Amino acid sequence: MVERRAERLDQPREPRSLKLPRFDPEAFGRWSEGIARGMGTANFIVYMTVVILLWFGWNTLAPAHLRFDPYTFTFLTLMLSLQASYAAPLILLAQNRQADRDRLALEEDRRRATMQKADTEYLAREIAALRIAMGEVATRDFLRSELARLAEELDEAGQRRQRLERRQQERAAHRAAGGGDALEEPRDELDGDWARDGRPEG
Repeated sequence: MVERRAERLDQPREPRSLKLPRFDPEAFGRWSEGIARGMGTANFIVYMTVVILLWFGWNTLAPAHLRFDPYTFTFLTLMLSLQASYAAPLILLAQNRQADRDRLALEEDRRRATMQKADTEYLAREIAALRIAMGEVATRDFLRSELARLAEELDEAGQRRQRLERRQQERAAHRAAGGGDALEEPRDELDGDWARDGRPEG
C-alpha cells in the first residue's frame, strides 16, 4: 500500500494547472509583425478589393449550381469577420513589440545622454583646472619681457660702473699730479650713482 504523504502547511502546494503546449514567443512575434506589416500596405488593400469583387461577380453572375455563396454573401461576411478578429490582436501584438523596442531604445539613449553629460562635466572641470594652472605659469611673453627688463637694468648698471670707474681714475690722476682735491665732481650725481650701485664712495 502506497503511503500518502501528509500535506504540510509550511510548504507550498504544487500547482495542478493544465499544461498547454508551448511555443516560441519570439518566432510568433516576428510572424505577427510580418502579417501586420503586410496588412498595412497598399498592396493588401488592392488584392483584398480584387478578391471581394471577384467573389461578388462569381456569386452573382455565375450559374446557380456553381454559386458557393449566394446573395447576402453569408460566407464572405464570416470570412471578413474572422479576418478582422485575428487582424486586430496581431496588430496590437506588433504594436506592443514595437513599443518595447522603442522603450529599450529610449532607455539606451537616456543612458548614453547621461554618460555624455558626465563626460562633458568632467572635461569642463579639467579645462577649468588647466586654465587655473596656466594662469599661475609664466608665459613666454612674460619671460621675454622680464628678461628684457633685466638686460636693460644690467646695461644701466654697467654704464654707471664705467662712469664711476672713469671718474675715480680722473680723480686719482689729478691727486697724483699734486692737484689735491681741487677737482670735484657734482656730489649729487656721484652720490646717486653710488647709492644705486650699493657701494660706499672710494
